[in-house]
Amino acid sequence: MPTPSERSLAIFPAGSLGEYNLPPELVRVLVRGDGAAVWDSEGRRYTDFTMGWGSVLLGHAHPAVVEAVRRRAGLGSNFAYVTEPALELAEELVRAVPCAERIRFCASGTEATGYAVRLARAYTGRPRVLKFEGAYHGGNAIGTVSLFPSRLLNFPKGEPTSAGLTPGTVADILVAPYNDLETTHRIVERYRQELAAVIIEPLHRCTSPRPGFLRGLRDLTAERDILLIFDETVTGFRLAYGGAQEYYGVRPDLATLGKALGGGYPLGAVVGRADVLDLTREDRLGEARYVWFASSLGGNPVSAAAGLATLAELRKPGTYQTLFTLGETLRAGLRTLLKEEGISAHVQGDGPLGAVVFTDREVVDYRTTLGADRKRARAFLLGLFRRGIFLNPMSTKFYLSLAHTEAEIGAFLEIARTTLREDCGTS
Repeated sequence: MPTPSERSLAIFPAGSLGEYNLPPELVRVLVRGDGAAVWDSEGRRYTDFTMGWGSVLLGHAHPAVVEAVRRRAGLGSNFAYVTEPALELAEELVRAVPCAERIRFCASGTEATGYAVRLARAYTGRPRVLKFEGAYHGGNAIGTVSLFPSRLLNFPKGEPTSAGLTPGTVADILVAPYNDLETTHRIVERYRQELAAVIIEPLHRCTSPRPGFLRGLRDLTAERDILLIFDETVTGFRLAYGGAQEYYGVRPDLATLGKALGGGYPLGAVVGRADVLDLTREDRLGEARYVWFASSLGGNPVSAAAGLATLAELRKPGTYQTLFTLGETLRAGLRTLLKEEGISAHVQGDGPLGAVVFTDREVVDYRTTLGADRKRARAFLLGLFRRGIFLNPMSTKFYLSLAHTEAEIGAFLEIARTTLREDCGTS
């Protein structure tokens, strides 16, 4: 009789739901999670450093979220209409997120970024959008152009990372180097009559913005009536309760939310200026700038209830101090470990996020990562996985949660040391 892992390999491409790229012998089927741990169908326990790609910021099966979902699910799971939990969550988002004047819910961050770009094009009447090389904005076109480019085309020409994108779609997406305001300024100035928006992960994967970079983008776009979109799918409620825009003190025109917003349940949102979001009003159907925006599961009451419970926990005193302390403990421990083992690497991240790039260069954008030792990086991540650390070996980051402890981080660092010595050529 085939094992769950064999069944998974037989029916899912590569045996996963996407973007894990595990060798067949490491394919797993998970059966439960609790706090910062998950268990597979063979009873193996892993400490989770992926946390649903960051969607479970409180930890797996958090009691407050479980209870909120239990209470709400018995009242009906979806109506595709406004419910009390959706309304209450929207009101809390307006209080929390600096740019949020209006809100439309959807079911994921990928949907949210797609809708945000559509809104920007409709509002400005311009076709092109600028993104930063190496940024991921979901599985849509804006996310998969120049996500992992290999040809290093001259800016602002984009390179499709995924097949299935038409040449016209790719041509409408301009690409700039993150943290390079001068180059971005030249591109924006050249295409200002065609440019609808600049979209950015304020914390670019795990690369921090240089001082003045985000403020410079805000000034650059505002002066030219170009919308600034913050993709806060990752940073929302993670760097601060009000997200990266609160943390960095820069207010965009639109922002997209997902991941932590739903407490592990499917939920996304576009928030921002009222005059832009109001283009989705159905009484404007037939107008030139009307934007169709609807989602069957967006804002469903079960996800909204999970989101409300999550945000209530995040508002408790000391939450962000805890998250930042955990993150700094992980990053500092990795730096010390790598130095002790004599390995050149750059440890990135902020808040409860971390990443290791095996390079002796400072990492400031996508191209400064290209000289990194990717063979060693993959050996490191797969070695961690084999030793009981659940993670995505294609991921650019480690995700921490409020359920992690310093003891678990300490155990992770010891496993990392063993992995570096035994799997990464340092012994």
